[in-house]
Amino acid sequence: MTRDWIPGTPDAALTDIARTPVLLVALDFDGTASPLVRDPMSARALPEVREAVARLAALPDTFVAYVSGRSLVHLREIAEHLDDSPVILAGSHGAQYWFPGEGEALLEEAQHERELRESLFVELEALLTAYPGVELERKTLGVGIHGRPAHPDVERAAFAAVDEVLARRAAGWRRRTGDRILEFSSRHEGKDAAIAALRERTGATGVLFAGDDVTDEDALSVLGAADLGVRVGPGETSATLRVGSPQEIAALLGVIATERGSGRE
Repeated sequence: MTRDWIPGTPDAALTDIARTPVLLVALDFDGTASPLVRDPMSARALPEVREAVARLAALPDTFVAYVSGRSLVHLREIAEHLDDSPVILAGSHGAQYWFPGEGEALLEEAQHERELRESLFVELEALLTAYPGVELERKTLGVGIHGRPAHPDVERAAFAAVDEVLARRAAGWRRRTGDRILEFSSRHEGKDAAIAALRERTGATGVLFAGDDVTDEDALSVLGAADLGVRVGPGETSATLRVGSPQEIAALLGVIATERGSGRE
């Protein structure tokens, strides 16, 4: 059962995850580290989230990752992620990775998949000119259609038109919906696979994952008894805790950093 966490309130779940021997903190970006914004590429992590992430990443046996549906190149841009960053990145819902000290992991893709994606982007770009405010995002492994700036009726019509195109031309692509976004990807990895891969990579004995949207439930649903799931905002969830905003995520991460740091002095 999910319970609300109020900043400043002690919670045994936070203490337990802070004390796990090897901790992985995995965060969705949009709506979790950053407030939701009209222009997707203007998203930036809140300063207080960045501070908490830096504190955690500096602790022994503690790993921090952003796990996002964004293409890796876009995730690096909005996360202001530099080559010497200690933060792991999992982009494209876990199809792309960047690791500290190594850089971007090799991504294999067939030529025909690249050609289909480019052809679809050209077709959708022309199609969406008829839907004011609906924006098309070119992703490394697919496309994203953002309806946030548009009237809801225009958004619904645009999404229906895009669905028709993809059903006709790329029926095998994975379809995802989120908060006023429709996504299609040639790869089928989800954030559940990303959590499994990062758990194995880091040797984590406990995972904290926080997210705000439907696709984040893939990750939240595979967490175990030694892990902690946090939902940001409303909606059905399998998370243990719920917070109201990215600002409260920053406070929660700060509590974990403080408890984990004091426990290792």
